[in-house]
Amino acid sequence: SVGEMEKKYGAFIRNDVYGRMGRGDLPWVEKFLLGLALMILVPIRVVAGVTILVIYYVICRVCTACLAPNMEDGQEDFAHMGGWRRAVIVRTGRTLSRLMLIVFGFYWISENHRYKDADSELNEEVTFLYFQLEDSSRPGAIISNHVSYIDILYHMSSSFPSFVAKGSVAELPLVGIISKCLGCVYVQRESRSSDFRGISGVVNQRIREAHQNKFAPKFMLFPEGTTTNGDYLIPFKSGAFLAGAPVLPVILRYPYQRFSPAWDSISGGRHLLLLLCQFVNYLEVTHLPVYRPSEEERRNPKMYAENVRKLMAREGNMMTSEVGLAEKLVYMAALNGNISMPTVLHPKDD
Repeated sequence: SVGEMEKKYGAFIRNDVYGRMGRGDLPWVEKFLLGLALMILVPIRVVAGVTILVIYYVICRVCTACLAPNMEDGQEDFAHMGGWRRAVIVRTGRTLSRLMLIVFGFYWISENHRYKDADSELNEEVTFLYFQLEDSSRPGAIISNHVSYIDILYHMSSSFPSFVAKGSVAELPLVGIISKCLGCVYVQRESRSSDFRGISGVVNQRIREAHQNKFAPKFMLFPEGTTTNGDYLIPFKSGAFLAGAPVLPVILRYPYQRFSPAWDSISGGRHLLLLLCQFVNYLEVTHLPVYRPSEEERRNPKMYAENVRKLMAREGNMMTSEVGLAEKLVYMAALNGNISMPTVLHPKDD
């Protein structure tokens, strides 16, 4: 039963006013606020969001005009270019990403830098400072828990790193060129393609590059491989830790009163609409110190990944769960009344 499954799959359960899949019975006050937001707030936010997206698309097009993309390892990107083009793309990208967060109702973001010197008077972003280190302490990747697509906007506004994305993202209107300017590594998640190990090699090369070269594009990964409700950390894939480079853990939390911004067991369209209907949304970010692996962790990436997960769970006051994407698909299928999914539970593969 769904009740029995929820005891096991707690990482994907919605506990807000809107209930399972965002389809729960709402009190009349919530219905009134929802109707008011649909008439007034949502149209304004949609127009503002599309405008920001188009503006950044034009900026990316102008900055990459007459410029051949980097095609190393079969990955097309513009993140390795330098000079004024890269400076404009990064600075406007960070600014417009923050404006997009405001459009979604994230007017204030609480950030706690655990590694920041209390007596420091530096005004630069601390994340950037750590990537400018000249020694072996510079992280090769930013490691973050994954709660929502809003995570990506936050990291773009904070450090503008490269991500791992589905191959189809590169072909999307407007978003495609933006993802190439970010330096995304594209992979087909839907199939166990023969180039999987090649993609893993590209990711590790990017991580080593960011670790060794302060001018290289920053790289970030969501090692859980899927989104949760934010109260749990599910097992980390070891791919992000194969390079053996230091990592910078970042913890994201989304406090809420009515609608949870977590994209767990709710459809993307419904989640986006209900998120836009919220007058105010909240985000709390905790930046932990750079995690430098021991020699044993360098030799054992699974141990390295698990130790980082335990650290983030402890520091973020989150529970750990051993379920993953396969179990999430089973739980969502049960919510949709589909009980004929015997092939969903496939062996986990890092």
